[in-house]
Amino acid sequence: MLVLQHTAQKTFLTEDFLLRTETARQLYHQYASTMPIIDYHCHLSPEQILNDTQFDNLTQVWLYGDHYKWRAMRTNGVPERYCTGDASDWEKFEKWAETVPYTMRNPLYHWTHLELLRYFDIDILLNKDTAREIYDECSAKLKQPEYSVRNLLRRMNVEVVCTTDDPIDALEAHQQLRDEEFDIQVLPTFRADKAMLLIDQPGAFAEYVAKLAASAGGTIQALDEYLQALRSRHAYFDAMGCRLSDHGLEQVYADDFDEATVVAIFQKVLAGEVPTPAESRMFKSAMLYWLAQWDAASGWTQQYHLGALRNNNSRMTRLLGPDTGWDSIGDFSQAQALTRFMDKLDSTDELAKTIIYNLNPCDNEVIATMVGNFNDGSVAGKIQFGSGWWFLDQKDGMERQINALSNMGLLSRFVGMLTDSRSFLSYPRHEYFRRILCNLIGNDVENGELPNDLPWLGKLVQDISYNNARNYFGF
Repeated sequence: MLVLQHTAQKTFLTEDFLLRTETARQLYHQYASTMPIIDYHCHLSPEQILNDTQFDNLTQVWLYGDHYKWRAMRTNGVPERYCTGDASDWEKFEKWAETVPYTMRNPLYHWTHLELLRYFDIDILLNKDTAREIYDECSAKLKQPEYSVRNLLRRMNVEVVCTTDDPIDALEAHQQLRDEEFDIQVLPTFRADKAMLLIDQPGAFAEYVAKLAASAGGTIQALDEYLQALRSRHAYFDAMGCRLSDHGLEQVYADDFDEATVVAIFQKVLAGEVPTPAESRMFKSAMLYWLAQWDAASGWTQQYHLGALRNNNSRMTRLLGPDTGWDSIGDFSQAQALTRFMDKLDSTDELAKTIIYNLNPCDNEVIATMVGNFNDGSVAGKIQFGSGWWFLDQKDGMERQINALSNMGLLSRFVGMLTDSRSFLSYPRHEYFRRILCNLIGNDVENGELPNDLPWLGKLVQDISYNNARNYFGF
């Protein structure tokens, strides 16, 4: 094994990182730190878990597909060939290492060094001078059996992984993982965004309909057949252990609709015609409502990721495709459509357990109060204000979400953190969240704003770190 020459500067990551008070340190070290992880929303590859993939080098596990790092590198003047282009893996890592010192006060700086420390026991700062040693040592370790994908999950004490899957996905990897009784639960999540959002693109929608028909084992020529095929896939996901659905939307669709008009819209688009904006909204509203009814009937939890303005740079999106780092926070109106949607479902007692993730911090209090409108006492924390996500899964974003939830609702019933990541090295984000949570509560105790009741507060942070999610989802 390669051994780093520890002449470089050590990191700032002491055991009390982010823990400013003695109470915070007690809460984290005695209560939060050892709790298992339930990662109820991520974008990890179930095939890589099934195959117990070994990565050849640090770039493959750390930089492939990571648009967070790509955005930082581009901002630092790094050409695209070192992000998504044809540069070698070493060259890409070298450019990332040169960028890292310039990410100070961006969460990437914290995450980078936490991940190097927790996975590889490397406690020196990453920069252009240490890049080669760090790359070689980590790449050598990744070739060892204890650094396979499954062991990376075990190393972080992960208990449940919920991947993100399209209704047309065969779920073969999930089935094989179930058959072999892998010790970590790997469950699918039903994300039917394409089933409704592609309605604006007749060609792409027709292709999707054909794929759905093939996956459901039938033909689709009308709306009722389309819904039947989706419902059969929903039932199949349920049989495979799925307990959550997910939607990534600018805002919830909640226009009035009648089924006859939706039938006509479906036929119009299948015939190759582009729907009007009003027709598009009506179709999406109907689909979102029907999908939510199925979730409630199956006892699932539905998730809504709201507020992303995607693919802003049309030139680069054409060159590289979606999910390559050209998205931002949007300033969409959320309250009225969201309350219409949830109230319509609640009026017939078909509102499933729901998590709403907000991307615009200006809407934190809106969402925090919205969830309280539909918490009916049937389930503790039935409607959840989800953790800060994407651009907000950093210290300030987490603190603002926690404070808004605390002020408007019950932080004690919060189901806590998730990775929302494509990387198997992202699990220290749970540690990051837990440290931030313990620090906020510790500050309140030492400011005289909360009682110094360590057993109760310890239970509180353990519940938010793990117990609430376990009970809420029924894993």
